[in-house]
Amino acid sequence: MYIGFDYGSANCAVGLFNGDSVSLLPLDGDDSYLSSTLYSYDSALIAEAVLARLPEELAPGYRHARAAELSRAAKARRDWDLAPNEQTVFVGRAAIEHYLEFPGEGFYVRSPKSFLGAVGLRPEQQALFEDIVTLMMQEIKARAERVLGSVIRGAVIGRPVNFQGIGGEDSNRQAESILRLAAARAGLEEVSFLYEPLAAGFDFEARLEADATVLVVDVGGGTTDCSLVRMGPSHKSAIDRSQDCLGHSGQRIGGNDLDIALAMQAFMPSFGLGSNLVTGKPMPSQPFWQAVAVNDVSAQREFAALATGNLIKELKKDASQPELLTRFERLRSRQQNFHLVRLAEAVKVALGEADSARTGLPNGEEELEIGRLDFNNAIGPQLEKIAALMHSAVQNSVVQNSSAQNTAVQNVGAAPDIVYMTGGSSRCQAVAERIGQVYPGVPVVSGDHFGSVTAGLARAAAALNRK
Repeated sequence: MYIGFDYGSANCAVGLFNGDSVSLLPLDGDDSYLSSTLYSYDSALIAEAVLARLPEELAPGYRHARAAELSRAAKARRDWDLAPNEQTVFVGRAAIEHYLEFPGEGFYVRSPKSFLGAVGLRPEQQALFEDIVTLMMQEIKARAERVLGSVIRGAVIGRPVNFQGIGGEDSNRQAESILRLAAARAGLEEVSFLYEPLAAGFDFEARLEADATVLVVDVGGGTTDCSLVRMGPSHKSAIDRSQDCLGHSGQRIGGNDLDIALAMQAFMPSFGLGSNLVTGKPMPSQPFWQAVAVNDVSAQREFAALATGNLIKELKKDASQPELLTRFERLRSRQQNFHLVRLAEAVKVALGEADSARTGLPNGEEELEIGRLDFNNAIGPQLEKIAALMHSAVQNSVVQNSSAQNTAVQNVGAAPDIVYMTGGSSRCQAVAERIGQVYPGVPVVSGDHFGSVTAGLARAAAALNRK
């Protein structure tokens, strides 16, 4: 059996196409969406959990490659006084609950997909991300198989056009290789990849009654991806759709970045950002940015480093409001910066229904009221980047004439017939409004914000099921 597998930045989902419609499988209780989060008592325990679920033939090689981590895992079990079979790694809702209960302990990662393709990873960091993705895929596959009552042999996995803003194709190859390795270690025998906006578009195509050139704008949790595609009744039966895919663009701009921007502008002043030193000079902004940039490996490494702790201590000595830096120290020592960004996400969602929202900071230290205008101002740069990606996919599109001996390429650049908007972050009112402004007069159709990519991947997987 083959599935559509959306390993998303915000949520993961699995879909199965039954010939008439797509079913999303429950992965977290009754919920079809499993939050892309992981918590472990110790990072080394992730390798131990991966090994316990590996296909038998892969275990010896993995045990050798991760010998140091597995030794650390045994020590961590003794330090935590854990029983031999006691669960130590959690994903989805359980991961969030454990983090919120013990924020200053253990290892927590939110949106691991955002780290894939990151440049400058040390070998041990890449190994850790391989293990995180593997463990999540193993868990999701096991849950899906329990629901289906049968073994899943392969999957069509969605991927963004570009995993990272820098690194180019090298980053994309690195990210895809991690996903492919993780899938093999999860027991998937056959894996193929499909651009996420194409997957969303192919699901939308099933509803089209006439041919059209569609600009698919997929604003997800970690990336925004755009694809200009010829769709409709005369196209959808073709097996090879390469001639219909006219242009693509993508960048790491998504819901996570909106949350981070809001946390930086609205929350960080309560921890000292924007205040002055006694000399009258402004407080450096870098440590505050590192705190909220939870989808940046380098930023999180720097924020956790001893040097940053020492810097905050020195800044507090010269701060005109040292009590704010004391609060910042407490946030850092308790690893509550992830919690802070989660609060920003909750405010973002609330502002979709109201003109303002109230939230308390961690530890109940202060309550803030955030207005919709405050949010729109905070995310303005991200909105313009989304608009630029839409223009890029259209302006760089080409028509390929495959009947000619030499493939002819012609620049198109004309406005699309339809803009199809999908992805969880497109629910944000400010995002939807900006997308609608890019091509005035072109109808904007909103799809299943969360499920369209999974549905398209499931339709693609159906072809493998028919083999």
